[in-house]
Amino acid sequence: MAKERVLVAEDNPEGLELLEAYLSETDYDIQTVTDGDETLRKAREWHPDLLLLDVMMPKLSGFEVCKQIKADPATRDIVVLMVTALDQPSDIDRAVAAGTNDFFTKPINKTELLLRVRSALSSRKLPGQLDQALAYIDGVQRQGSLP
Repeated sequence: MAKERVLVAEDNPEGLELLEAYLSETDYDIQTVTDGDETLRKAREWHPDLLLLDVMMPKLSGFEVCKQIKADPATRDIVVLMVTALDQPSDIDRAVAAGTNDFFTKPINKTELLLRVRSALSSRKLPGQLDQALAYIDGVQRQGSLP
């Protein structure tokens, strides 16, 4: 089975280094980008399973990147976790309106980050697992093994 892909979008070198260090303890395939345009390009080319997305980035904000990713059929299934120093309720509202799957504020807690990433990636698999289970049940019913 292929490794799950995590794209980290962070323009601050220290923040990027910290996220990479935290994620280095996992078995994910990790790529990094440092601005909004690069994030969109990499998401379309590399097809990550999850995007850790800083809100305040050059060229395009994380809000705009998230909107575009969720509006594009080729990228809309990417799980987006927005990471920011912004902590006002209006910022959370903007993140939700942009289509984020989750939102958390800096400073980043390592345990929280790893738990949220793992949880988001696990929940991403649930629809496929449900489809497989339903197909199996349908097959069994067609063979007459179930009432």
